[in-house]
Amino acid sequence: MEDWNIQHRAGVCAVTGREFEPGETIVSMLYFEGAGYRREDMSLQAWRERDGSSAIVPASYWQSKFVPPPPAPVEALKKDDAEGLLRRLLEKRNPRFANAIYILAVMLERKRIFKQIDTFRQDLLGKVIVYEHLKTGESFTIIDPELRLDLIEPVQREVVDLLEGRTPIDEVPPSV
Repeated sequence: MEDWNIQHRAGVCAVTGREFEPGETIVSMLYFEGAGYRREDMSLQAWRERDGSSAIVPASYWQSKFVPPPPAPVEALKKDDAEGLLRRLLEKRNPRFANAIYILAVMLERKRIFKQIDTFRQDLLGKVIVYEHLKTGESFTIIDPELRLDLIEPVQREVVDLLEGRTPIDEVPPSV
């Protein structure tokens, strides 16, 4: 099986170093080199002005209109925000936030910040999940509230409200 190194369209001409303008016609070339392919993009003018004396012939070439890449998507929830909120909620020890804590832990697991390392049942708490923070090695024990599907969406909204500061966590008295 062959590995393909997919290279994105460059934003500048390989010959002149000039940035491409949106909608400008460019020429893209693929050269076979050793174990793979190398891509070069150049302006149409640079393509026309190149001297044909190069012994290296592209394996493929094509014309297209330059379209700037879209801006990187904004991450809906920043990793540090979710982790910081989880830490603050765990400090509060308020059972009101048990569902939100669980959702935040799952989010951090999906972002590969936490790794589930164990689960067990405890008589008073029910199912408990042990997570390890992959960078720091810290362990977190999170109670699994065993949410029903119809409760997940409201809890997700609660987490968003907490992250955006619409639900202040300090106004709710902690449990004793």
